[in-house]
Amino acid sequence: MLKAKPNLESRIRTLKRDWAIVYNILSGKDNSGFSWDEHRQLVIAEDVVWNSHKKGQSIQTSQFPLL
Repeated sequence: MLKAKPNLESRIRTLKRDWAIVYNILSGKDNSGFSWDEHRQLVIAEDVVWNSHKKGQSIQTSQFPLL
């Protein structure tokens, strides 16, 4: 039988981590060159900017429809 609680807890940790990255990119001190695309629901930036932000690369193509 599948145990839902560990799977849900893991998903919540992942969402919190990704949310923290998006928040820091858009409102923190490392936000130079990043912006929010309301239509596509994702963070956008030039490739040079993505390459300079190590944590941001993990969310480069991720959509966040709940933001």
